[in-house]
Amino acid sequence: MNEKGFRQQLRADGYAEGSIVEWAPNTFNDRHTHEFSAAVLVLEGEITVTTDQGATTCRAGDTFRLAAGTPHVEQIGPAGVKFLSGRK
Repeated sequence: MNEKGFRQQLRADGYAEGSIVEWAPNTFNDRHTHEFSAAVLVLEGEITVTTDQGATTCRAGDTFRLAAGTPHVEQIGPAGVKFLSGRK
């Protein structure tokens, strides 16, 4: 999916306007939760999100969603990651 289409999808699904986020290579965010649901489009690099259901690695063009309150771990690849994230 491209950025324009993803932004349209965010609006259609009731998410707030998306924002660009960049994380450094090999960043590791230990198990945590968010008060919001997130929808993400990876623009560059890769991110692996691990929940109780398993690990999912997303690269440029991939999308994923995470429901509010879902415990998860985030691991960033060796090239870092840049993504567009919407919250609701």
